[in-house]
Amino acid sequence: MRTSIVTAILLASAATVSAQTSQTPARPAAPSPALAGAASGPVAPKDANKPQIGDFGFDMAGRDTTVKPGTDFFDYANGGWEKATPIPADRSSYGMFHVLQDLSLERTRTILDAATAKPGDKVGEFYASFMDEAAVNAKGAGPVKPMLAALKTTTDKTALVTQIAKLQRQGVGGLVGVGVQQDDKDPTTYVVGFGQSGLGLPDRDYYLKDDAKLAAVRTAYQAYLAQMLTLAGEPNAAARAAAVFAMEKGLATAHWTRIESRDADKTYNKWTAADFAAKAPGFPWAQYMTAMGVTGRPFYLVAQPSALTGEAKVFADTPVNVLQDYAMLKVLRAYAPYLSSDFDKANFGFYGTTLSGTPEQQVRWKRGVSTVSGAMGEAIGEQYVAKYFPPESKAAADQLVKNVIAAMGDRLRNLAWMAPETKTKALAKLAAFTPKIGYPDKWRDYSALQVQRGDLVGNVARANAFDYDRDLKKLGQPIDRGEWFMTPMTINAYANPTMNEVVFPAAILQPPFFDPKADPAINYGGIGAVIGHEISHHFDDQGRKYDASGKLTDWWTPQDVARFKVFTDALVKQYDAYEPLPGLHVQGGLTLGENIADLAGLTVAYDAYHRSLGGKPAPVIDGTTGDQRFYYGWAGVWRSKFREPALRQTLLSDPHSPGHQRVLTVRNLDPWYAAFGVKPGEASYLAPATRVRIW
Repeated sequence: MRTSIVTAILLASAATVSAQTSQTPARPAAPSPALAGAASGPVAPKDANKPQIGDFGFDMAGRDTTVKPGTDFFDYANGGWEKATPIPADRSSYGMFHVLQDLSLERTRTILDAATAKPGDKVGEFYASFMDEAAVNAKGAGPVKPMLAALKTTTDKTALVTQIAKLQRQGVGGLVGVGVQQDDKDPTTYVVGFGQSGLGLPDRDYYLKDDAKLAAVRTAYQAYLAQMLTLAGEPNAAARAAAVFAMEKGLATAHWTRIESRDADKTYNKWTAADFAAKAPGFPWAQYMTAMGVTGRPFYLVAQPSALTGEAKVFADTPVNVLQDYAMLKVLRAYAPYLSSDFDKANFGFYGTTLSGTPEQQVRWKRGVSTVSGAMGEAIGEQYVAKYFPPESKAAADQLVKNVIAAMGDRLRNLAWMAPETKTKALAKLAAFTPKIGYPDKWRDYSALQVQRGDLVGNVARANAFDYDRDLKKLGQPIDRGEWFMTPMTINAYANPTMNEVVFPAAILQPPFFDPKADPAINYGGIGAVIGHEISHHFDDQGRKYDASGKLTDWWTPQDVARFKVFTDALVKQYDAYEPLPGLHVQGGLTLGENIADLAGLTVAYDAYHRSLGGKPAPVIDGTTGDQRFYYGWAGVWRSKFREPALRQTLLSDPHSPGHQRVLTVRNLDPWYAAFGVKPGEASYLAPATRVRIW
């Protein structure tokens, strides 16, 4: 259960090789983004000694000073940017994460372009196979025909599941997710985990919620399924698509909600191999486990037991021909981006335009860079770091992390509501933190991965299988504490509770998050708050359940738990009240962990900023105080805007609040009121007694 600063929906293309990975997390992972930016993104500084953005690191021209800070701080700090900045045609949303993602893609492209000129260079061969669009179009559906034929000619359900498992190892989605993870209650060992999966739409609500917008999506989704079957040469496509949709609706009915799936205690369930047959009858578990290579384990972790029971029943009740069609559509969906343009455009037409509102697909080179980065990220990352992440940036980020950790320690020591015995354990947990900055100490070895120029689908399939097999090899081995789950080129960060670590890839350590030439207040409000966010995830409503060793255990007193719940219930209520779309609110329960982390991150980063002043007053720069610049730093990184379908998708399925509401975290912080003179009666004003103060 790793938690990140931003949402997976918005950066998914850069995170995985295939459209639908085989290693669906057994526990609900939340590496994830919500986004921001300067009007034209970071530009080369005129003076190497000056910040890249504005006079002190923030784009003051992007404010809307016709709005009072106390009315809406997002609109005040970012309204000018929002009005002046269009969402690019190839984006469903836009903000600073996207600006930096584009920069990262451009830089990675230079590495891949150079690699294509070197015969035998694997990343170059992979990239060339993607970029040869004419060759891809000439092959049509040919590269996946053997996969489809294997499914169509297998009429026995057990044999069909064996084929599905084989494909799942190559990046095709299955009814259930299988993955290797640390055992939450014994984090010194790896274990195999199972979790709910199998949907083609983002969340169960898309199938079940009585909403006109979602009903239209359901209709379009069935048309998309029919279109894919037709492109593959299958007859009676509409009727067959309707049957597959009905099956997926059955799966959705069995699924847990995302709020239920956040609970680290409820999602820790040990099953033996025999338990699967007894508790989830109707599915050939033994054969499936054999095909997935996970037999012989003393136990398995199951995240959503009743969902697996329900999914097994759906499987048992579904005719074999519908299961075949379901599996074939999973193949077509997973590999459509790597097939001829008719498949690719149909796939984007639904997932890009209908579901997310994006008018145009990204240009091919961007998609190619994302694909190869997902397949061989650390092979590229080693070169990326050498070119674009100087040692002084790493050293400065290291110091910022130390300062924020120290500020968190002070907060814990002075916490009035936490019992002394719990406080001692919390400080021990903080002392045991492992911060990872920039890039791994040891790079992955891709020598066993076969890459062939001209075989795009084969390269993707082999890369997915390579990753899956790599994970299987962890079983029975010591925990690899040097492993990274993001590449250096990723614009994101994450906290991993079982490792008790916080991780910050090189590419996020850039303006507006971090600029060594910017005023320190901007850096502390930007990357400092992000660092605090990730650190505090280890003390949010779920991260707090893991001790200093990364073990899921009950180490808080019951009184501490009760007091903490009073705070978190108030935060849930606060965010439930936000209504970004008419009739559709932020889900305070779903976004609770991220909202706690935003609140705590800002709190400790503010302390760390004032600690960095060494007792001296902050200078006034361009008429702004240090505290004002600190909060500008926070607001600037969350500059963001969404197309309506993308915002709807975020509100229904993302554990992060939209950027606008993330900025409004400041409503809970006393220094913000003083910094901007916010008064009672203004829309964002919260009475002191109603401000949520946890840390």
